[in-house]
Amino acid sequence: MGDLILYAIPFFFLAMGLEYLTLRHAAHDHDHGRGPDEHAAEAPIGFEAKDTATSLSMGLGHLFIAGAWKLVVLVIYAAIYSISPIQLSPSDWWTWVLLFFVDDLAYYCFHRSHHRIRLFWAMHVVHHSSEHYNFSTALRQDWSPFSSIFFWMPGALLFEPWMIYLAFSWSLLYQFLLHTEAVRKLPRPIEFIFNTPSHHRVHHGSQEQYLDKNYAGILIIWDRMFGTFEPEEERVRYGLTKNIETFHPVKVAYGEYMNIWRDIRAADSWRDRFGYAFKGPGWKPVGKTSTD
Repeated sequence: MGDLILYAIPFFFLAMGLEYLTLRHAAHDHDHGRGPDEHAAEAPIGFEAKDTATSLSMGLGHLFIAGAWKLVVLVIYAAIYSISPIQLSPSDWWTWVLLFFVDDLAYYCFHRSHHRIRLFWAMHVVHHSSEHYNFSTALRQDWSPFSSIFFWMPGALLFEPWMIYLAFSWSLLYQFLLHTEAVRKLPRPIEFIFNTPSHHRVHHGSQEQYLDKNYAGILIIWDRMFGTFEPEEERVRYGLTKNIETFHPVKVAYGEYMNIWRDIRAADSWRDRFGYAFKGPGWKPVGKTSTD
């Protein structure tokens, strides 16, 4: 998390306040039969105090843990950049264009892997554990942000480390704005090229057709190119296929690791142990059930 994120904290709280007022107004219109949301199934989910408190706690913990880990990553990236034969200058405009696309593709790969590999999913499941969808959900981040180093490491061959973290920060700021029900659909050209609240709502859906879809950071074109795009049609049901039923930050942060450990301990073979750790969430040997 770069300094840009720290400076944005007041904006996060201002945005949450404005969103809360917007959703309350929408709910009032719904209750009185006015506005576009005339059916209960279309009413915004809104906020829940305990859920929001958990999200904010997770975000605060992530800020400290990721901040410390950032120092380690910066040293490694600086070492890689120092021996790279290709060091792109930040004074060239096209370097920033290339950085934008490299960072966004790295995020797509990072995000997709964290849904397809259970050990990585144990980190990322934190972000999907809320059954609500609002700006506070964007702040519900993991307390074990150690895997990202591998996905941005190739960029360290081209860009100075501070540039990588700046790109990482602007992507997170953009994605914060995606976590809302206050925005329905944007104009079609924007929906075609960019990740939008509609596309990202799909990503947070627990219905079968929405699982493992729309991994985009800023550009939705990666999902369209790699076959993981799904439009928002049926009303999204947020959360997990099996919700965790807790607001305790430590259980939210590390509960899935415990599930993996229990499955590994109960496994009959090393092949099954490997599967529980590195295959997809919900994987199980034939004839057995998983705790996921």
